[in-house]
Amino acid sequence: MRKSLEVVALFALFLLFWITYAALEGPNRLPDRIATHFDAAGNANGWGPPTVLWVLPVAALGLYLLMSVVARFPSAWNYPVRVTRENLDRLQSVALNMVALLKTELVCFFALLQWAIVHSARSGHGRAFALLVPVLLVVVFGTIGLSFMAMLRAARPQTGSEGSGSGSPGKLR
Repeated sequence: MRKSLEVVALFALFLLFWITYAALEGPNRLPDRIATHFDAAGNANGWGPPTVLWVLPVAALGLYLLMSVVARFPSAWNYPVRVTRENLDRLQSVALNMVALLKTELVCFFALLQWAIVHSARSGHGRAFALLVPVLLVVVFGTIGLSFMAMLRAARPQTGSEGSGSGSPGKLR
């Protein structure tokens, strides 16, 4: 699953850079002043030059790289459950899947947001999709919540025997 998500995230990152480049350098360039910020209802409330569009691809690339580096060190993470030798591999797998999903969701959201901004600038109506941010929040927090529930299940002993001993959650025993 992680490899497939990585392909989707890389494609969305490429698409984000392509949308930006095409909007700024393509044959159908944007006007000199575009909507750069939208309120909760999707109405434009901030304006600026089209070059500000480079902020989203650069931020998405930065997040993508940071999350990729963080994913290289799952043994250094704290987990919301007690970590034992028996459940460590399962917990790390769930956590790595969560990071891959979040990385893909964020890059896809940035690409969709960039498309909405460019579409708003080209159409001249100064509106974006009002549900874009609420949907993102539901998806991201849903991914985190479902991953935490999966970690709770992964922390249970597989053989039916209860682990003994005390220790703080998130520390390997």
